[in-house]
Amino acid sequence: MSTILFSLNTSFLLNLLGLSFHRIHFMSILICLEGMMLTLYLMMSSITSTMNIPTTTMLPILLLTLSACEASTGLALMVATSRTHGTDHMKTLNLLKC
Repeated sequence: MSTILFSLNTSFLLNLLGLSFHRIHFMSILICLEGMMLTLYLMMSSITSTMNIPTTTMLPILLLTLSACEASTGLALMVATSRTHGTDHMKTLNLLKC
């Protein structure tokens, strides 16, 4: 395994650990998810550049587009929950309340 792929795998795992262990604020969850998506984008773009298959060149751009949509939706949800609940702490959110 090359050093670039090793560092990208390590970055993905660190973001995954941050997502699973640091669930205090909604913003930290969104940052960990965005880091995971950007790491996946870098992995996919490095793998497609080494393979030289023309059908896989569109996949990194599609993933980057989907991650931008995910980030905007997450920020909109964070603004909506901070307006209704007054904070972005995950302990104050109750999923059973409508």
